[in-house]
Amino acid sequence: MGYSESSSLPRSKINLLYTDKSNLLNQNNLMPNSSASTTRKILHVDMDAFYASIEEREDPSLKGKPVVVGGSEQGRGVVSAANYAARKFGIHSAMPMMQAKRRCAHLICLRVNMPLYAQVSQQIRDIFYRYTPLVQPLALDEAFLDVTASEKLFGSAEHIGQCIRDAIKDELDLVASVGVAPSKFVAKIASDVRKPGGFVVVDHEQVQAFLDPLPVSRIWGAGKVTVALFERMGIKTIGQLRRQSEVWLHSHLGKFGEHLWRLANGIDDRDVVTDGQAKSISHETTFAEDLTDKDQLEAWLLHLTEQVAWRLRKHELKGKTVNLKLRYHDFKTITRSKSLIEPTDNTDKLWQLTRQLFLNNWSAANPIRLIGMGVSGLHKHGELADLSEQADLFEQPVDPRIDQLADNINARFGASTLQRGRSKNK
Repeated sequence: MGYSESSSLPRSKINLLYTDKSNLLNQNNLMPNSSASTTRKILHVDMDAFYASIEEREDPSLKGKPVVVGGSEQGRGVVSAANYAARKFGIHSAMPMMQAKRRCAHLICLRVNMPLYAQVSQQIRDIFYRYTPLVQPLALDEAFLDVTASEKLFGSAEHIGQCIRDAIKDELDLVASVGVAPSKFVAKIASDVRKPGGFVVVDHEQVQAFLDPLPVSRIWGAGKVTVALFERMGIKTIGQLRRQSEVWLHSHLGKFGEHLWRLANGIDDRDVVTDGQAKSISHETTFAEDLTDKDQLEAWLLHLTEQVAWRLRKHELKGKTVNLKLRYHDFKTITRSKSLIEPTDNTDKLWQLTRQLFLNNWSAANPIRLIGMGVSGLHKHGELADLSEQADLFEQPVDPRIDQLADNINARFGASTLQRGRSKNK
């Protein structure tokens, strides 16, 4: 048997949280497996059209209609998520709202309600923890789970995956796609090939049979430029890439070529990193089309900063180092970091530093395909009880009450109620 697929259902880069699951590990005697093991069972659970699906669940009259969630229809608003009805019109995330509206005149545009999406994401995560403490969230709507040891308690990895998918549908009225494989890379691809509502199991001995026919664009990091390069070389599938020598790929793409060769050969020994091991909180987004507009990029980056800051406050954390990630059109990726005088969870303080890092590395001549923002050097609020936040002589003054007011209002009435002006242009 090769790999199995199922799309029938009987009858959610916010990255890692900072919570300790050690008690649960000891209780169930489920300890992380060696990354070298070839018998690992990894699940990748990916929610289908997460934001839009939640909005449809909250308002059933939206079902079957083209719906997007994102920024304002005026100015430089951008689509954050589109349901499958909207995707039929060629609408996708990161597309300008005005362009999306031109493609579909009767498109329903809703503002992002991050507190609601985060609440549902936590409910989904609670379902994961019924079966394993080894959960690595990638964003609100997807996560890796290592269920290798869980098979002793709950049955096969395939059965566990089915139980999780069914519980999400039955309890939350949402649809998830699930991939089951011996590695994170293969599990993530498996969860994507039969969307929506897909379920694909790839056995260890059939990894190459599964990967080889797929287009090289399925490999993490293989963007438009890389795919176009491969096509000029006559390489269109993962199998064709796999048959190239690692040395040859290195000569053309450097270390990135070696990375692609390893993935094409199904080599991925990365462990599932649990919440308790996370050292940072971050968000990033990949644009379907490269962006050069500074205002649009700033608006999107501020939106990411607001999400990260909100998550810091929600989990009573403060961070000292701001990290910016930019991936350019040629796939060159840079990260830039700068530390604050004192750890903070204040949106404006984080944004001032994030914007400074961005402006130092932005150029209209260098289109950007991915942008991300994160905070590291995390501390619990209690650990900072004796520290007073010092003022930077050159820092713009901020009022922490603004964040508290915004959190309270948005938690009660939705994230669209109160936002900073620039992010409303996203």
